[in-house]
Amino acid sequence: MYDVGDKIVYPMHGAGIIEKIEEKKILGEIKEYYILKVAFGELKIMIPVDACDEIGVRTIIGAEELEQVLDVLKDVSTAMPDNWNRRYRENMERLKTGDAREVAAVVRNLTRTDRTKKLSAGEKKMLTNARQILISEIILVRGIDSGRADILINEAV
Repeated sequence: MYDVGDKIVYPMHGAGIIEKIEEKKILGEIKEYYILKVAFGELKIMIPVDACDEIGVRTIIGAEELEQVLDVLKDVSTAMPDNWNRRYRENMERLKTGDAREVAAVVRNLTRTDRTKKLSAGEKKMLTNARQILISEIILVRGIDSGRADILINEAV
């Protein structure tokens, strides 16, 4: 169980700080929820405490792991299917893991693909979302603003 003030990652939405833990009655059932303030943007998320493991919630990475993530961004792109639909599904599976290195690989591959040929609208949206997820975690790990985190990603890719 996490506490107020803990920095956690909610897969597909990003990293944030638990502002409070509340009991809410939803659909006639009373449950405890973490109220997560995401580090990038104005998003607040209610996460059911009893579903954290199932959802894939985790604590943010440390400084050493962040260096590994930056190495993934610098690394050679991995082969992706030519078919955008298949590529989209593979990348979505990577994002759903919540693993920062997998998110970084999606950002790296889609950014480089976008430089050589235009991405589909769905892939552009996916790239934006993946960047925001990565930026939110970098903000909390490094204690920097979103602009600096974005520059860090761009320099690494």
